[in-house]
Amino acid sequence: MAEKSAGAVVGVDVGGTFTDLVELDPATGRVRLAKVPSTLDNQAFGVLNALRAAGCDLPALDLIVHGTTTTTNAVLERKLAKTGLITTEGFRDVLELGRRTRPQAYGMKGEFRPLIPRDLRLEVSERMDAAGEVLTPLDEAAVRAAGETLIAQGCEAVVVHFLHAYANPAHELRAAEILRAIWPNDHITMGHALLSESREFERGVTAAVNASVQPLIARYIRRLTAELSNAGYDGEVLVMNGNGGMVSAARVAEEAAKTVMSGPASGVMAAAYTGRQAGIANLITYDMGGTSTDVALIRGAEPTVSNEIEIEYAMPIHVPMVDVRTVGAGGGSIARVNPAGLLEVGPESAGATPGPICYGRGGTEPTISDANMLLGRLDPARLASVEGTSLEAVRAVFEEKLGTPLGLDATHAAAAVIRIANLKMAGAIRMVSLSLGADPRDFALFAFGGAGPLHASALAKELGIPRVLVPCRPGITNAIGCLVADLRHDFVQTLNTPLARLDPARLHAVFAAQTAEGEALIARENIEAAAIRRLYSVDMQFIGQTHLLRVPLDRPDVDTDTLQRLFEEAYFRRFRVELPEIRANLVNANCSVIGTRPEIDLATLIAQEERKATVHEAQITRRPVFFHDWHETPVYWRDHLPADARLTGPAVIQQMDTTILIEPGDRVTTDAGGNLIVEVAR
Repeated sequence: MAEKSAGAVVGVDVGGTFTDLVELDPATGRVRLAKVPSTLDNQAFGVLNALRAAGCDLPALDLIVHGTTTTTNAVLERKLAKTGLITTEGFRDVLELGRRTRPQAYGMKGEFRPLIPRDLRLEVSERMDAAGEVLTPLDEAAVRAAGETLIAQGCEAVVVHFLHAYANPAHELRAAEILRAIWPNDHITMGHALLSESREFERGVTAAVNASVQPLIARYIRRLTAELSNAGYDGEVLVMNGNGGMVSAARVAEEAAKTVMSGPASGVMAAAYTGRQAGIANLITYDMGGTSTDVALIRGAEPTVSNEIEIEYAMPIHVPMVDVRTVGAGGGSIARVNPAGLLEVGPESAGATPGPICYGRGGTEPTISDANMLLGRLDPARLASVEGTSLEAVRAVFEEKLGTPLGLDATHAAAAVIRIANLKMAGAIRMVSLSLGADPRDFALFAFGGAGPLHASALAKELGIPRVLVPCRPGITNAIGCLVADLRHDFVQTLNTPLARLDPARLHAVFAAQTAEGEALIARENIEAAAIRRLYSVDMQFIGQTHLLRVPLDRPDVDTDTLQRLFEEAYFRRFRVELPEIRANLVNANCSVIGTRPEIDLATLIAQEERKATVHEAQITRRPVFFHDWHETPVYWRDHLPADARLTGPAVIQQMDTTILIEPGDRVTTDAGGNLIVEVAR
């Protein structure tokens, strides 16, 4: 066996189009990178392909951190394990009734299918009240009979979801104990264990998501770890969670719902880490990949984490997740002229197979990537995984399918595709920033993903954002997020008490219990944390309101007057309204326990020996690029740019994992961390 290199770590992220990998050995400064097509039928093969492409010596690795879309795709595509539900008598249809909301703002249309069909939702006699007092004892024989019925129906997983179990989980605990004696596996989810929150619909849906993806993630992780073991790897595998933290692969299936949206979360964590090192604490992250664009907000170098994420209509997953909003516009998004004669872009995507036309793999539909190539922004010779690109073939498709119906030539049809895509992405950025009470002009735009840096300057100009930060390796930033992410455990406990009746000692005791549990979980991991951080917050509302507002706390031992003041300040920042005559209600107590990992120097991701002495020496060619018209534009190789580079657009900067477009008049500088800082021209 090869000698194990101290600290050699791999971060690997599976996206909808590409699987990205970065290996970093802090002791030697060695960096290996790979970007290979994703294998969506079995993501494990894509991970192994990336390890081979990077030339990783698996026996010499200390750690692999993995971001996966297995659970996210399963939920969105409804390719789930057959799951049953055992619930309180009279509450069989909670998952279907939901909230009084509509999928469309206008018109009574839309459809909703609960994750667990009605015939697999069974009732048993039991009842707790909201104070946790037993009203009806648990019918244990009925629980056993329900479990046997669900097994006979072919269910792989089961949810135990009883009313008011957050206040007293005794009945859920006993029901799970009964089921473990007969259930063929360990895929048993108790609603209170995953989410100790009062709202039965949200708690039930979250538990249903968890149970229905448990068998899938468990099988995938077993397959992945077996393949890695066969290849000689005997180290730990950590899996990214949607909260931006990590958990051991051995435990990931226990709370499988927390892995939903883990891929986008890893990119946001990398952005926060990069921004902190660059001295830019307030960022709007903009991750444009091959299939979609993800946007998130970072304040004070801390990503926004929410317990209120709804990944589709009537699909709330109320476990802490990085608040990422997604729009269907990626490099592979398909452009078409609709029956009304209007140009549309996305949400359908050409994906990894067949991909855009310019990939030369049989794609026949015009996409955003094809438009960028027609406009000279992408170099056909450098497109990743291209097997036979024909610029004329792309031009012919644009003329036939877009240009002729719109009365445009191929060039202006491509420019129109880019314009429509940019408007969609700008809308997503506005949605995130303005809905959270933030002005985009107060932030920098952190552009990453394989396609993000191509559009970032135009979007910043559209939104009035003054600066764009492009990290060292934008196309593999999600994989870098796996390297820099910390161990993290989040907890929520419902108190639902008006401040006038709240005993602060009760709140302090909840925080103390959450902290102790989080520290114990981190101690169980095989990865040593450099330090432990603790974040505290409460979810509050004015008495009589429905929606919650997250209020961060500097310390856990706060009194009720301080809580009222902090809530009023947060409410004013969010809504610009003061309501001093109304008292507040404390709904949830939240605690995050974070085991921080050692710092890494992101500047090592670009080899210092590759840098040239001057910007001119880094130029590799010139070519015509279309902005509002054609410009003869210098093209630079990013790895060759000097550490103190300065240039003014128009320019194209190419690197292994992405292409960066600098609009005319924009000014670019590099910083000590290897980032590009783009000052956007007005």
